[in-house]
Amino acid sequence: MNERDARLGGVLRRIWGFETFKSHQREAMSAVLEGRDSLVVLPTGGGKSLCYQAPAVAEGTLGVVVSPLISLMKDQVDALTANGVPAAYYNSSLDAAGRREVIRRLQAGEIRLLYVSPERLTGDGSGRFLDLLRSVGPRFVAVDEAHCISHWGHDFRPEYRRLGTLREALGDVSLHAFTATATPRVRNDIVSQLGLIDPAVVVGSFDRPNLTYRVRRRTNLLSQVRRVLDAHPGEGGIVYCLARRDVDSLAARLADLGYSVAPYHAGLSDEERKRNQDAFVNERVDVVIATVAFGMGIDRSNVRFVVHAAAPRSVEHYQQETGRAGRDGLPAECVLLYSPADFAIWQSILEGSGEASPEALELLRHMRRYAAQVTCRHRALAEYFGQEHPGDCGACDVCLEELEPVEDATVLAQKILSCVVRTGQRWGAGHVVDVLRGADTERVRRTGHDQLSTYGLLEGMPVAELRGYLDQLVDLGLLAQEGGRYPVLSVTPAGWEILRNGAACTLWRQPPPPTKKKASKRPRRDDASWEGVDTELFDRLRALRHEIAAQRGVPPYVIFHDRSLRDMARLKPVTPAALLDVYGVGERKAASLGPRFLAAIAEHLATSPHT
Repeated sequence: MNERDARLGGVLRRIWGFETFKSHQREAMSAVLEGRDSLVVLPTGGGKSLCYQAPAVAEGTLGVVVSPLISLMKDQVDALTANGVPAAYYNSSLDAAGRREVIRRLQAGEIRLLYVSPERLTGDGSGRFLDLLRSVGPRFVAVDEAHCISHWGHDFRPEYRRLGTLREALGDVSLHAFTATATPRVRNDIVSQLGLIDPAVVVGSFDRPNLTYRVRRRTNLLSQVRRVLDAHPGEGGIVYCLARRDVDSLAARLADLGYSVAPYHAGLSDEERKRNQDAFVNERVDVVIATVAFGMGIDRSNVRFVVHAAAPRSVEHYQQETGRAGRDGLPAECVLLYSPADFAIWQSILEGSGEASPEALELLRHMRRYAAQVTCRHRALAEYFGQEHPGDCGACDVCLEELEPVEDATVLAQKILSCVVRTGQRWGAGHVVDVLRGADTERVRRTGHDQLSTYGLLEGMPVAELRGYLDQLVDLGLLAQEGGRYPVLSVTPAGWEILRNGAACTLWRQPPPPTKKKASKRPRRDDASWEGVDTELFDRLRALRHEIAAQRGVPPYVIFHDRSLRDMARLKPVTPAALLDVYGVGERKAASLGPRFLAAIAEHLATSPHT
């Protein structure tokens, strides 16, 4: 190990309590230390922030970090300060005295990391802030959430486009772009827009092996969401809805049933949004029901599940939003509940907002393809981002064998397709379902469809199950669903192959709700993460963490991550030296927080009969 690596390794151990580098961190840190531009793409939880934080501390230099949200800046600075790293943010939340203090510290060389917004760097018409930065000479600029600079990204922000002028404005600084989610096309766009010069390109694995992915067709949303919440009692989670009214409705119904939830969307007042976000981040509320307006500024590490109550608009959005689960590296669950109607709604939204570009519609098609296919979910996501994956992940509904193939699926498909043809290929799914089930409705009688040979052909099949098979035929490209708000079904050329020639077809039965006797298989890694952990002690340490966080006015994860608490409850250290062996405990936290946690462990050991 060379001197630079030794110095970085010492900083990791002393400040953050980490014994080793994560994958690709050393390469990314070297680019910062060498003053070479870089583009770093690492998954959420892959340690991106350390790639620029550790070099600034190790070299004793100033780094400027471009961050998109005020709340995110505050959380990052709080976490750094708790570890003894001199950091600050400079944004509109500061009063005049606060701004003067940051400027004083900058000019005195007391700050290692300064967090600013893109607007602060590029939108100050007077240029005084850039003059200030030039005068203190930052070593580098790190652009966080760099995908925001690209039209091909999932969260394009115009103000990010202007960051390409930073090199000219600040002189001899290196630029470093960091993101968790970027296809090759987005990566190329980031390099071009920022004007990176011969950058080191560091791309980690897009796979998040600690996440378990499940895809379900949406049938009874409330029951399906409750099933996930009940599997994670008292744990943090996010439920994403497509529209504000869906958020309000689902949040109200869950609250009435006694769940700890709060809504979040752009229609709420600023005060209510902030109150609900703070309640979630500070673990006073377990679950946030939200639109996609929620998330980028959320740094809570112990989110144990993310549910999509409707399909998002792109695989990039899905990867970013599910990436908010399991940031601490511990197991978490991601459940997508979708309907083919979601994609028609998204297309309508894009068209109504003028955003229905060929690129946006292509991203939407990729998302539909992901939802419809029945292959290893981890492999599908990795391949979308241009990486190989062996499959057989043991952590998705497909590899856990939770999906049951339908016997005689081709015959079932022929019955459904035949009904679509015999009703004239000009009716929606609801009417086709009524005909197949032999429903005695006014519309069925008026159209004479009660006289068709397909009338009652699937009598007795539950509506939700039959509707699910129609959805699968649409997903498989055997049925087309077109017509805007009231889409009608028609048979595609591939569907005619099924009808005329009996081409093979595979359909999957929606798995029944898990019971106590027969629950869904749990990934092996889920149980392994609790191996050797004294859960009673873990709960006691978690309560202590919450108490200290409230006293200090910071989120609980700023005190210690769940992973650190589990390690404490496994190792049960009783001395300051032993506490330093716990994952994520550096010297500063051991000194400031150690006595209270060691006392709690000692009390538990003295009073618990099981230890």
